[in-house]
Amino acid sequence: MSPKDVSSDSTSPFAPARIAVIVLAVLAIVFICVNTDEVTIRVIIPKVTMPLWAALLGVFLAGGLCGAYLFRRRAAR
Repeated sequence: MSPKDVSSDSTSPFAPARIAVIVLAVLAIVFICVNTDEVTIRVIIPKVTMPLWAALLGVFLAGGLCGAYLFRRRAAR
């Protein structure tokens, strides 16, 4: 039996990789929710004062979009 013939159960909702991603996402959301202080952030040139949760949420969403784009391109190959 060649390695190509071995089927993996990647469509299972309880695949270890999916569980790991869900756990990491939940931890990131909890981390975002408990950081509520106002912070000053330098965005290239201007300084912006905003709640830390909003900045963390923006970075979390940007990372998710970048990851989705990269994995979608890899799957298309």
